[in-house]
Amino acid sequence: MKKNLLTLLAGLLFGAGLALSGMTDPSRVIGFLDLAGEWDPTLAFVMAGALLVFSTGYFFLRKKCRLPGNESDSVSKKLILGAILFGVGWGLGGFCPGPAIANLAALRTEALIFVPMMAVGMFLAQRLCGVDR
Repeated sequence: MKKNLLTLLAGLLFGAGLALSGMTDPSRVIGFLDLAGEWDPTLAFVMAGALLVFSTGYFFLRKKCRLPGNESDSVSKKLILGAILFGVGWGLGGFCPGPAIANLAALRTEALIFVPMMAVGMFLAQRLCGVDR
């Protein structure tokens, strides 16, 4: 129960951060990826702020808790393929999963199409490629 509550609070904080920073707007993401056009650096500032918060928390918790990344992880073909597909989907749609789900609340047409297609892709990855959660 306590873990579920903390997970819910972390998700709400993440969603609020996305909304507050304007990262639920796909045009901001596409503007960040458009290096040859009118480049929008907003996403870089959001990522830098998130990295600062994460690294501060990681610094204090790394010795107290067993955190991911402490053991030697190998890079697999599935990981590389998944990263490529994620990047292509992100670049084409302007959404990654967090902002897409946040945009469902606003009933944005793009999110209403993107999220079910993302779910289909996740389902197919589990069934066809043996990918675990």
